[in-house]
Amino acid sequence: MTRTELQELYNAYLGAELAVLKGKSIMLNGQSMTMESLEEIRKGRREIEDRLQRLNNPRRLFTRARLS
Repeated sequence: MTRTELQELYNAYLGAELAVLKGKSIMLNGQSMTMESLEEIRKGRREIEDRLQRLNNPRRLFTRARLS
């Protein structure tokens, strides 16, 4: 997925979380989500956050040695 697609998905999860916290029932990925689904929504949001973090801060394979 591209960074833009991941950001859109993150925004959808965030919107779903806020809606459910306000007591609304929403549809996300074809599933009806209610307060009982809050942990599932948060899990998905955290997964997308992690993926965005990895895109924004890729690990380096090598680091420079500091010589004193």
